[in-house]
Amino acid sequence: MKISICLPYMEPDFGRDELLAWCRRVDDGPFYSLSCGERITGYTLEMRNVLAFAAAVTERVRIVPSLYVLPMHSAVWAAKEIATLDLLSGGRVTVTVGVGGREMDYQAVEASFARRHQRMDEQIAQMRRIWQGEPPFAGADPVGPRPLQHGGPPILAGSMGQKPMARAAQWADGIYGFAMNGDKALTAHFKQTAEQCWQQAGRSERPYFAGGFWFSLADDAENRLQDYVFNYLRTFGDEHARNTARSMTRHNADAVLEAIQDMRELQLDELFLVPATADISELERLEALLQSAGLA
Repeated sequence: MKISICLPYMEPDFGRDELLAWCRRVDDGPFYSLSCGERITGYTLEMRNVLAFAAAVTERVRIVPSLYVLPMHSAVWAAKEIATLDLLSGGRVTVTVGVGGREMDYQAVEASFARRHQRMDEQIAQMRRIWQGEPPFAGADPVGPRPLQHGGPPILAGSMGQKPMARAAQWADGIYGFAMNGDKALTAHFKQTAEQCWQQAGRSERPYFAGGFWFSLADDAENRLQDYVFNYLRTFGDEHARNTARSMTRHNADAVLEAIQDMRELQLDELFLVPATADISELERLEALLQSAGLA
């Protein structure tokens, strides 16, 4: 199982120097991918700029938008952005796409929240045509650049339900199923559902499956993890956010290692760990933990 890291792009104290330190530490460490998510409202760094920066200052790790809220965007524009990132990274991009759940973000960029699942299905097909060199409409020039990876980067669907996974089985290379607290049973359910959907779609290969969870190994980790989760989820209601935040347990070395070992037992292809703070100690202590467990 490959272990990967999401950058703390929501943290106000995460500037140029901190981003550079994180990217270089991840690239030098035992990690497979470096990712960044997309949000519009609230304090967050913009995903494309962050990942272009990361592509420029790293050499080894894969660069992963996780996830591109595709229905908020033009498919042609997204295809151009992703192909450019693949070029700048030397062909290291894996792109995760999804519909998101924040209607306010759609409203902020004047995008429709309706029919977003169907629109994303159509957008993926259009992006792949663009990457193959087809013009966006009759009489137009093709949209460059072409991705370095033949046919375009691998595409994972950020999905957790039966219906979205069934749709994704028609076009995705795999699934990113995020279990907030690293719950083994929930992750197993996501993985089994993905495999069933692939079989029902007549796919001969199994889906690439990535999981993920929130954690903190920084000082005062329990409080900071709960604060992070509350702030992340409060757009869905304070009570829900507070109850979920209080249920988070991956805030010490034993708990984090337990979750990682659980994911290994489930034979995930990749695990994304999402830190609750921008403290570089998150990476330092995680690396030490992986080394002590023989996982680095």
